[in-house]
Amino acid sequence: MSISTEDITAVILAGGQGRRMGGQDKGLLEFNGAPLIEQLIAELARQSVATVINANRNLDRYRAFGLPVIQDRLADYQGPLAGFASAMESVATDYILTLPCDGPVVAADYVERFIAAQRQSGAPICVAYDGQRLQPVHALVRVDLRGSLDRFLDRGERKIDRWYALNDYARSDFSDCVDMFRNINTPSDRQALQAEI
Repeated sequence: MSISTEDITAVILAGGQGRRMGGQDKGLLEFNGAPLIEQLIAELARQSVATVINANRNLDRYRAFGLPVIQDRLADYQGPLAGFASAMESVATDYILTLPCDGPVVAADYVERFIAAQRQSGAPICVAYDGQRLQPVHALVRVDLRGSLDRFLDRGERKIDRWYALNDYARSDFSDCVDMFRNINTPSDRQALQAEI
């Protein structure tokens, strides 16, 4: 079955602790004059895809951006797969498309590349590939894999690559836009990226 943007909900993953940023909520960090999350929301709107935010604190501030905000159902910051699981539980579409809140660069055809990879492969998971390795938090995931993910999490597993390995997945090629995978982990990362972008 061929998929389109109507079958996808983008999930901006903003549920982490920001430990290397001194505990700051990275989605709300100012980057070149606007919060990172606001810039990602605008880019996804240009690509005509429904969007939700996965967050675990500052919920009212995130809700102020006018999108649904989904909290992890697992407590204590269990990593991106916890955000995947909660989103899969909450959305009405057949797929979620994930991206981190701390990467200010998003390809202008981000959504379309994942759709193309899924159409070509038929795989239930498509993961971004930078030409050398997978970039696992950038992924298109079929929502009916929720049972598989729940079982994985219930066993105490948290490694995203290990869950992908249990399922059929394909690569979505982003080798020509590797800047997309530069994210802000530290104050110096933010300074460097702001100077370049």
